[in-house]
Amino acid sequence: MTEPTAKLRAGANSQQGSAVSAKKQSDMNPSNVKHGQKDKAGAIPDKAMLLSLFTLPDIEEAVVKETIVKAEADELSNTNMQPPAASETNIAEQRVALYRIQHERTRLLYMASAATRPTYLVQTLKSQFAEHQQYLLAQQLDKRGLMDTDGVERLWQQLHVVDDIIADIVRHMPAQQPAGWQLTTQDGRNPLCFATVGKLKNSKPIRDQGSLNSYVLGHFGVSSFTYDRGYYIGHVVGYLFSCYFCAHLSISYGVTALGSQVIADYDYASLETPYMVRLLQGLDGYCKKRIYQLAVICARLSVFASDKRIERMLIAEVNDFDKKLQQQHLDVLLLQGLMPDSSDSTPLF
Repeated sequence: MTEPTAKLRAGANSQQGSAVSAKKQSDMNPSNVKHGQKDKAGAIPDKAMLLSLFTLPDIEEAVVKETIVKAEADELSNTNMQPPAASETNIAEQRVALYRIQHERTRLLYMASAATRPTYLVQTLKSQFAEHQQYLLAQQLDKRGLMDTDGVERLWQQLHVVDDIIADIVRHMPAQQPAGWQLTTQDGRNPLCFATVGKLKNSKPIRDQGSLNSYVLGHFGVSSFTYDRGYYIGHVVGYLFSCYFCAHLSISYGVTALGSQVIADYDYASLETPYMVRLLQGLDGYCKKRIYQLAVICARLSVFASDKRIERMLIAEVNDFDKKLQQQHLDVLLLQGLMPDSSDSTPLF
């Protein structure tokens, strides 16, 4: 990331207006932010700390935590105490807690100096992204050379360009109050790989910062996915990115304004369509082109795209012989009243 990235939060706060209280505006002032950091932590976060905020725990650590949780659940069961079921209230609380973590993490990144901010952070985090893991799986399965291995591999090797484009977008995007919307797709899945909160319709949870898209969109706002829809609160460029991403992959989607009471205890504007149009009109053509480029890169590297490549491999395995020739061979055998036995060297299927 480059120095102009710090412009986003500072610029956005100048346009909050009456939607944010004077106290919160004071809290978000860069000088107060740095002062608060010194009060809480004794020093401004260093590069290692900033990197740790974006890095997922090791798999071993996650397994240990899962084991501890299971042991605690077993202990509750043994004492004839049933743990409370996850309610809608709990899910709402989890979502807001996630948003605050996402917001604070990005705020600290923006407020860091150029020397402190990790260089090309996205390249460092690549191995933890679901998109990269699915790409490696598809690569291992591609025994017939059906994948565009060179093109996709080149994109992964040049992933640092994502940080460059984000920084360029930040330089050109106008300051706006965060707006909220919800995105739904035809099959209820999570193609943008938002961080998962609560229950899911399709059991493919994504951890916070566990995907390339969650990293990218985290620079413009906060997001989550619950049951069958994604929630996003942030700059309108996040809205545009989501639309470009789904359109490039031919994913049927719908976007509606997030109601003012849907996400409690988190400040955002619930904007109807005319106001969203006005916000999009406030973006210059160059900014829109850069957002489109970013969306296309992420779409080409997406889990959705990798799944489509794997589906093509499945079809290729089913169709790996001449079916018409096999039908002719079968007809000849049936006409002769014969069926192939183990000594018949001609494959039937």
